Amino acid sequence: MYFLIFESASHTQLHDQKKPDQAEAFNQTVQMSVLHAEPIAPQIHPKGSITGELEPAVEEMNSENLQLPRMLKAFQHRGFRLMWTGNFFSNIGTFMQNVAQGWLVLELTNSAYWLGVVSFAAAAPMLVFGLIGGVVADYFDRRRLLMITQVVSMLSAFTLSFLVFTHRVAVWHVIACAFVTGTASAIGAPSQQAILPMLVPREDITNAVGLNSAQFNLSRVLGPTIGGFAMEAFGTAGNFFLNGLSFLSLIFALNRVPLPPIERSKEKDFWQKMLAGFRYVHTNRKLRELIEVVTIGSLFGVPYLSFVPYFARDILHVGERGLGILMAFSGLGAFFAAVTVAYLGKLRRRGLFILVNASICFAAIIGFTFSRIFLLSGLLQMVAGFCLILMVATINTRMQLLVNEEMRGRVMSIYSTCYLGLPPIGSYIVGHLSQQTTPPHAIAGMAAIGMVGTFAVFTVRRELLNLD
Repeated sequence: MYFLIFESASHTQLHDQKKPDQAEAFNQTVQMSVLHAEPIAPQIHPKGSITGELEPAVEEMNSENLQLPRMLKAFQHRGFRLMWTGNFFSNIGTFMQNVAQGWLVLELTNSAYWLGVVSFAAAAPMLVFGLIGGVVADYFDRRRLLMITQVVSMLSAFTLSFLVFTHRVAVWHVIACAFVTGTASAIGAPSQQAILPMLVPREDITNAVGLNSAQFNLSRVLGPTIGGFAMEAFGTAGNFFLNGLSFLSLIFALNRVPLPPIERSKEKDFWQKMLAGFRYVHTNRKLRELIEVVTIGSLFGVPYLSFVPYFARDILHVGERGLGILMAFSGLGAFFAAVTVAYLGKLRRRGLFILVNASICFAAIIGFTFSRIFLLSGLLQMVAGFCLILMVATINTRMQLLVNEEMRGRVMSIYSTCYLGLPPIGSYIVGHLSQQTTPPHAIAGMAAIGMVGTFAVFTVRRELLNLD
């Protein structure tokens, strides 16, 4: 649960092949079945297509008839509500632990270097194990896999709590637990994303992605705030213990959510499965182009967040409280973006929407590096966070709609690896460039390269602009 920006959805190729009258009949069937609470059993072909009148996600959801505003439409499905709630409390616990973990490292070492080491130990597993997690997600039972990773993360948090409480903790303990938790998150992330489209019908996927992103970004604001008070009241050991308890919420949700069976991949060899995922993305031009855009944003845009403490202390001179406010601005921007995605529902001209938001995000980062006014820097942080999440959530939704069920885990693991695994590399590049120039110039240069690279992708792949 260390990195869950996961804003996640199902069977586009079948839908795209339907004729207009067939698509209309399909939509009417979905509406009637929900209104009259008549569950329809799905039939899934070996390749993940559906021969029944309803998507597999609807099997469990037609038992309800909740009238909710459009922005909350996905909440009418019980499975989604359970997973949303479980993830929300678990993520709050994770961000509580992040606050305590950084404070503990400073208490043990009084060194910013070890803060970087711990952060890298938590993030590096996504590069190593993220792709493996995608293969595992398509080979093993996703529910069981997620439960195992949650239990591992929970035990890691309890271990840290015990070590701190008994005054036996050393910095290498923190590094080891961060690595274990990061590994569990990397392996479980593709399953986490692959499950979401199984919880809602196709027409509610965009709304579900937005609400899922909203809960993450809201926990990103609440977690550190609650963690600060909890740490003052119970110490760092209390934060680690509360985080361990928070994993029970998601474990409970996973136990209660009914999931339809899926056809497993036919490749026998592990490496064949992984290569099959890369071949699938490479041969699907739309998927490949979306991955390229995510790669550019993650490598050249996202890393600036690691250097916000530098700007708070040495550029804006606002200290720890100012740093917290700056990070809150970014979190609020991301939260508003997630709510926007949930409200908008299905978008037209997604390609143009992605390009506009990517461009504004890079421009806001460049502006942030040159700002010397605290309020302006905070507003630019909010704009960057807002546009980044709009871009990423839109790409995530479109990829979920393009991929076949049997390949979903592997495709989303490639996405997760690019989105979550590349920022540490970008941060290293910025750090190296900062030795030759100033950090603001290094970050601005990276963002400028990212903007040019994004425009280059859309220029070469002109049909990407018209992507719906």
